[in-house]
Amino acid sequence: MSQPTVHVLGVRHHGPGSARAVGDALRQLRPDLVVVEGCPELDAISPLFAHAGLVPPVAGLVYAVDTPRQALFYPLAEFSPEWVAARWAVTAGVPLRFADLPATHHFALEAAAADSADEGATEPLDPIGRLARAAGYDDPERWWEDAIEHRFDTPLDRFDAVREAMAQVRSDDTRDASDPDVVENARREAAMRRVLRQAMRELDDDTTLVVVCGAWHAPALHPADFPPATHDNRLLTKLPKVKVAAAWTPWTSARLARESGYGAGITSPGWYQHLFIHGQRPDADADDTAASWLVRVAQTLRVEQLDASTASVIEATRLARSLATLRGRPSVGLAELDDATQAVLCHGSPLPLQLVGRELVVGSALGEVPEEAPIVPLAADLARLQRALRLKPMAQVQEVSLDLRKPTQLARSVLLHRLSLLGISWGALTDAGRTTGTFKEAWELEWRPELAVDVVEASLYGITIEDAAAARAAEAAAESEDLATLSRLVSQCLLADLPDGVRAVVEALARRAAVQHDVLALLDAVEPLARTCRYGDVRGADVDEVRGILTATVVRACVGLPSACASLDDEAAAQMRTSIEGAHRGLSLLQDVTLDRDWCEALGRIAGHDRVHGTVAGRATRMLLDAGEVSAETAADRMSRRLSLATPADQGAAWLDGFVAGDAVLLLHDATLLGLIDAWVAGVSEETFEDLLPLLRRTFSEFSAPERRALGREVSRLDHGGPQVSSAGEDRLDIEQARAGLDATARLLGWVVTS
Repeated sequence: MSQPTVHVLGVRHHGPGSARAVGDALRQLRPDLVVVEGCPELDAISPLFAHAGLVPPVAGLVYAVDTPRQALFYPLAEFSPEWVAARWAVTAGVPLRFADLPATHHFALEAAAADSADEGATEPLDPIGRLARAAGYDDPERWWEDAIEHRFDTPLDRFDAVREAMAQVRSDDTRDASDPDVVENARREAAMRRVLRQAMRELDDDTTLVVVCGAWHAPALHPADFPPATHDNRLLTKLPKVKVAAAWTPWTSARLARESGYGAGITSPGWYQHLFIHGQRPDADADDTAASWLVRVAQTLRVEQLDASTASVIEATRLARSLATLRGRPSVGLAELDDATQAVLCHGSPLPLQLVGRELVVGSALGEVPEEAPIVPLAADLARLQRALRLKPMAQVQEVSLDLRKPTQLARSVLLHRLSLLGISWGALTDAGRTTGTFKEAWELEWRPELAVDVVEASLYGITIEDAAAARAAEAAAESEDLATLSRLVSQCLLADLPDGVRAVVEALARRAAVQHDVLALLDAVEPLARTCRYGDVRGADVDEVRGILTATVVRACVGLPSACASLDDEAAAQMRTSIEGAHRGLSLLQDVTLDRDWCEALGRIAGHDRVHGTVAGRATRMLLDAGEVSAETAADRMSRRLSLATPADQGAAWLDGFVAGDAVLLLHDATLLGLIDAWVAGVSEETFEDLLPLLRRTFSEFSAPERRALGREVSRLDHGGPQVSSAGEDRLDIEQARAGLDATARLLGWVVTS
């Protein structure tokens, strides 16, 4: 029985040479149907290939409706063969179909495999690597460029050669048939052949069908080599299913440069884009491609205020051609261009070359998806808010400074905080600079393609960003047992302007706080609650309930603090000190007289107690001293007692570490305290000092270098009780022994030396 003519075009998924050859083959063959590798669920969104608003790089996103974290991306760049084939088919009015194992089965099988935790899989086969090694190449990327990307022969001949080469590699494959990778590949190819059989039945005898697939699959998809249909049916019968959906999402050049979900990541998407565009011209020439690339390199360097003259571009082009000839390459490749760029345009420095790599070799392109593209309602609401607030997603990092006193910028802050609550990490808070106010925020924004999955996953909580964020906050509050976590969650809800979320979290917080007896947990809750009250005042939010919980939390923490600080080991003491410092920072934000009085009384009960671990007692003493609650004389008495020779040196070091933490101003301006420390260090034995030195180094290393130098000067000026006398009663300084050094120093300074 006669059949339609089938041409199988085996490609590299992101190969510009493959993309050019596919375009040439399609224009030559004018097929009646085009089949492209990809799960059949993509058929539903394939009409948008003809839409002018679909601008690569983009990706087809297929996800499990009930578990959106299970997702497949099909990234497509302008130089992707699949993009060229699909765009040609839809634009020409030729039917287009995708062929692969349906995602509905893939996700179900993936979940089952995760449950079984099968560890019997071997390393995936690298067919291109095998061919490269057979050709004497140690770099598969370079072999593919030389053997495929830089060839300008007849496209059909090239695809026949690729299919024959892959057939040989497949015949040498010695992996066991039960290997999970082998089983998965067999299912995928069976599913592809099922689509092809159906397409061939629908076509007339004098028609043409073109299949565009990964080079590895090409030998298995030629009708002459098909196994019996019953063989494929056995592999595909009774497979589990899950509900799936498909959508388009913007992609980025940076993500093309990495693994993209199906192992087709590349290292130089910007260079491949350049190769594809220049290779499309009828008068395309390899030398012109190299020269035009170096012109772009020079332009990039000039933007960065680096010299790159026209003459140096010409010289770099000549060098790149010479390198290609010496290395036996068919034409100039990226390796030769990089070497020529560094040698000529960058004057041998690798640093400007890194800039070129980031800006040109990888690129910062972000694709576009038309509004008509199917997306979940939450994604539509996010897109609406982004347009309204003029926060355009960008692939590169952008810094945004917000003045919360302005309504539009406050709305931007609210949106970003709501997205953070939903786990959509588009933006991250950064240092807002030197400001003591709370009206300013600074964010770093970077839109990554994976955020599309986060948006889909967050859509389970609601159809708008506000409703979804409030629901997510309520769920997190119901699941959390930790006071500090709930306290931070209240703050997040206030920053995100979510009254319903605040209400749910505050109710959970009140229930947990009422039965919480752990002093550490109470202390850890103070700072986030205090920040909530402070920010709430700035943003005009009602924080009366939060302030009531904060007051009760502080009072209970103050009551339990002395007993909680008794008999602490080093690790527990360090944790207690951290919690006390956090509570102290939080209370300093509010300047509440009543709470400050209760807090200082609690600190006073642990600061003067000899049974309290040194790091805690020392820190409490310093806090009280800074607050003016104890005098410098009292602090000196406590230091003298804690640093006495009767106290173990390690305990004294712990007290000192707690007391001097922060800055060195106190010691620089109080000679009494500094003298006590100096006398204590001078008085310990040599053996003890060796053990003590790491502790002291850690303590004083927290000071800045200028502070340490200033402390050294102050120590040298301390009164050590008169000139030091040796055991023999003689002056420790031997002037005669130092005479030669003194004379040399005097001559260097230009002084007249007299005997």
